[in-house]
Amino acid sequence: MNHMLNSLLTEQPNPQTDHIDELPSAEIMELINREDQRIAELIQPLIPVIARAADRIVEAFQSGGRLFYVGAGTSGRLGILDASECPPTYGTPPSMVQGIIAGGFRAVKDPVEGAEDSESQGASDLSEHGLNKNDVVVGIAASGRTPYVIGAMRYAREKGAGVISLSNNAGTPMTLLADVSIEAVMGPEVVMGSTRMKAGSAQKMILNMLTTTAMIRLGKVYRNFMVDLNPSNEKLVHRAKRMIQLATGASESDIEQTFTAAGGHVKTAIVMLMADVNVLEARRRLEQADGFVRTAIAGPS
Repeated sequence: MNHMLNSLLTEQPNPQTDHIDELPSAEIMELINREDQRIAELIQPLIPVIARAADRIVEAFQSGGRLFYVGAGTSGRLGILDASECPPTYGTPPSMVQGIIAGGFRAVKDPVEGAEDSESQGASDLSEHGLNKNDVVVGIAASGRTPYVIGAMRYAREKGAGVISLSNNAGTPMTLLADVSIEAVMGPEVVMGSTRMKAGSAQKMILNMLTTTAMIRLGKVYRNFMVDLNPSNEKLVHRAKRMIQLATGASESDIEQTFTAAGGHVKTAIVMLMADVNVLEARRRLEQADGFVRTAIAGPS
């Protein structure tokens, strides 16, 4: 028996839910909901350190680096989920944010026994991506001690990449390996050790904060519109045109015409309408403004 695991807060029984197996559905859910309500409250005091992690990710992106999430089980799946949502939401290339999971892609759907127990596998899986000093690696593990994740973090340190840890226990081995350590301690789970619950929800919220903040800081949001979205289906084309309408107040016919002229590029269409310029000038301004729409609209200072 691993006595180190026994001492983890995420592995303790929760006294509030000791009789949960005797309750009807609604009362089970009341207990789950009561525990879940604490997640956002417990994350709030961590915002300064989460912000430092986001700033480190922005630095990586600005130097042409990439963000890698590394995890096993639920933590690995959440990293892949966050990474996969960046291209459609913010128009990023798929290589910019990537999720790596112990056991490989098959582990997204099926558990791969023992995959998380190898430090060397974590290092070699990360090495396949040609990691360099411009990149940043976020190791994710509720326990804070998953060997696969630790191996990847050690490898990232050797390569001079940025290293961030996201765990749900305090003072873990992952914390010692990180430049920035986020310890989102949520207490014992409703069902003992079921870290897909509060721990997983906290991880999801924090990953959302990291990439959303980074993308806003990179100019991929104008006001609160995701103006770099990739309008790759009918719903997203509709959303793109609606954002242009809300941002500019232009008529439907002007939006249709401009959207087509801009090749479906929302930022370009907004700058064309707001600054009353043609597509070439709008693109030139956006390039000069590093993609920041407000700066492009204002034009040369």
